[in-house]
Amino acid sequence: MKRTILFSMALLMAAATLVFAGSGMMAAFNWKSTTQDLGKIPQNKPVTITYAFTNKGQEPLIVTGARGSCGCTNVTFTQAAILPGQTGEIKGVYNAAAVGAFNKTISVDSNAEGGSVTLSFKGEVITEGQ
Repeated sequence: MKRTILFSMALLMAAATLVFAGSGMMAAFNWKSTTQDLGKIPQNKPVTITYAFTNKGQEPLIVTGARGSCGCTNVTFTQAAILPGQTGEIKGVYNAAAVGAFNKTISVDSNAEGGSVTLSFKGEVITEGQ
């Protein structure tokens, strides 16, 4: 019985040590900005939105995916692992086909602390001559 209790306590302490030791070692985003206002943009003139970030964590940051909230936004991202202190970017190209105000998002998945991040941009598509 004593052996079982001692083994259980040792196992619990080892697990706690791993959890606390790993908590400060994750990758972490430091965004310049997660929102952008594009203002008025002409219809059918695609606009590129760039979100720059730095890995402020202690492990390499790996972006595993990034997608727009609709088919009107094509998204690309830094494919290579971003080492601590290094920079990367997420780019979205909004097609500006529909006239009117818009609010769109880009969802970013990674191994960073906190998991997914939502980036947003807004503006108004106007017809030529407005």
